[in-house]
Amino acid sequence: MEEAVLLKVSPQGIATISLNRGELHNALDDKMVDLLTATLETLAEDDSIRVVVLTGEGISFSAGHDSAWLRRLTEFDESQQRRDAQRLSRLLETLDHLPKPTIARVQGSAFGIGAALVACCDVSISVFEALFCFSDVKLGIIPALAAPYIMRAIGPRAARRYFVTAERINAGKARRLGLIHQTVENDELDDAVEHMCRQLLLNGPHAMVAAKQLIRDIEHRDIAPAVIDLTIDRMVALRRSDEGQEGVRAFLEMRKPGWID
Repeated sequence: MEEAVLLKVSPQGIATISLNRGELHNALDDKMVDLLTATLETLAEDDSIRVVVLTGEGISFSAGHDSAWLRRLTEFDESQQRRDAQRLSRLLETLDHLPKPTIARVQGSAFGIGAALVACCDVSISVFEALFCFSDVKLGIIPALAAPYIMRAIGPRAARRYFVTAERINAGKARRLGLIHQTVENDELDDAVEHMCRQLLLNGPHAMVAAKQLIRDIEHRDIAPAVIDLTIDRMVALRRSDEGQEGVRAFLEMRKPGWID
């Protein structure tokens, strides 16, 4: 049986993870969720990895839950349901907190949890033909696990509409809402992702991780003395770090910093 998740690493340290159930529109089941989580956790610990790209094989990025998995879930008791929800929640949290810059290469439509995977990435680039949807209410349930990540991306007002209506959202509207950062033609997708990878490789690896952490730490807090103190502490720590020292010296000496080959 083919692996449900493929991993390819370039010499530059760009890891591309491909959801590999194209015939099933890359719908996720429990085994695929565990494999994707384990892959992300392995990449998180690998210092040679500089950028992580998440994409899908076939015409869809991810259709969300696999129907066979949903069928099994209906037979679970409450404790089994909770363990299964924790498994999927761990995947989203692992991707969202990954200590590497992440790019969603959205080559096709993303529904439900598939759209949440997009929202968990730092940068999202989609083809114009992609559609997005949260159709859970049509099944009498709600997109609870996806909600924190989708609401952060599109805001509660838009979430109220699209969680309740289960309308399909085209890529242009997804970009205006904030779920997608960039929309391109199909034949431009690889070039757009490659350009973004090159941009990220110019930046200090530890600085990008620190920038992601800073956003998480202050995004829901008022601008108060404690927050100001936190930002000062982070700035001083990065300026005094080896990477910060090297970056500033390279700028002043008009040369490339050591992390650029």
